[in-house]
Amino acid sequence: MWVDETRAPIMTQLGAEFETATGQPVAVYQVGFGDIRDRLQLYGPTGEGPDIIIGAHDWLGQLATNGLVEPLDLSGVSANVDPVALGAFTYDAGGGAEVYGLPYAAEAIALYYNTELVPTPPATWDELIQIATDLQADESLGLEQAFVLQEKDPYHSYPILTANGGYIFGENADGTYNPEDVGLDSPGGLAYGQMLDQMVKNGLLRAGVTYDTMISLFNAGDSAMFMTGPWALAGDTGIRAGGQPFAVAPIPAGTQDARPFVGVQGFMVSAFAPNKLLAETFLNEYVATDETMQALFDADPRPSTWTPVADQIDDEDVQAFIASAANADPLPAIPEMSAVWTDWTDALDLIFTQAQEPDAALEDASESIRALIADSQ
Repeated sequence: MWVDETRAPIMTQLGAEFETATGQPVAVYQVGFGDIRDRLQLYGPTGEGPDIIIGAHDWLGQLATNGLVEPLDLSGVSANVDPVALGAFTYDAGGGAEVYGLPYAAEAIALYYNTELVPTPPATWDELIQIATDLQADESLGLEQAFVLQEKDPYHSYPILTANGGYIFGENADGTYNPEDVGLDSPGGLAYGQMLDQMVKNGLLRAGVTYDTMISLFNAGDSAMFMTGPWALAGDTGIRAGGQPFAVAPIPAGTQDARPFVGVQGFMVSAFAPNKLLAETFLNEYVATDETMQALFDADPRPSTWTPVADQIDDEDVQAFIASAANADPLPAIPEMSAVWTDWTDALDLIFTQAQEPDAALEDASESIRALIADSQ
């Protein structure tokens, strides 16, 4: 198995139980989550890849279309899986819609805020900007940055895009994404860039901020608000361990409601796996259980898509993320999405570093994205 650091301990324990019961060893390799998909594409066809990976549903546009993952028979356990999550891992790679993953968690970001510094969370971006401005102006607080946003991270800035009326892909009449309609340079997309640019100019945002910077600033009491998902709650460096008083709220609205991306994570089997039958047995009999799904939730409290676990969640913070996911856009699983990330990231970097005007940065990125999509067809 290839899994990231959060899931590795649980999968290692589960693998040991499987080996005890069946005599078949399970080797768990820790791989950075962002590297798993690309490494599977590189090493899977050579026979050097894993049998199982944990990944996101939006990877299917590349993995299923290129024949890198195997359809799964989950008929024996699907009654316990949220149907929306199961649908997210259902994909038509050209031979009809099939299920390519066992979902276990859904996630969307929301607004974390320090309840001492921000007693009432902002309902709009205008309110958030005013609160951040006032907090930073209060020298007695000594805040380094009142509101923190990662610099080169389209995913975390997406709800600002949608709050301004922008979008990545338009939608067809049936609700599917239309890759011929790129909206980063739509009027709402340009308004998004202008908002980020003005926040940089006003000293509310700055370049060079990473995820780790964002978390450490909040835990040190040097910031008051930031946006991310439930994965930031747990762990030794998580928000709960940080000791600051906090709560989780919906992302503020702009001219429209802010809609973050919602992603579903799950287990997939490599099409080149030498142990496909064992892999499916492992997923159906050892992973798709109340005990394993509860352990996954306890270790990393992302909203569970395993209904017996989800029905028991009474954690207020997790409930806030469930509410955020209910007003979210599915991460596009179409192959054309792979053409978006790099140019979008580069445009954000140009805006944060003030190297290019926001309209030009987003217009250039959009033209490049359209050209990449056209070249791939």
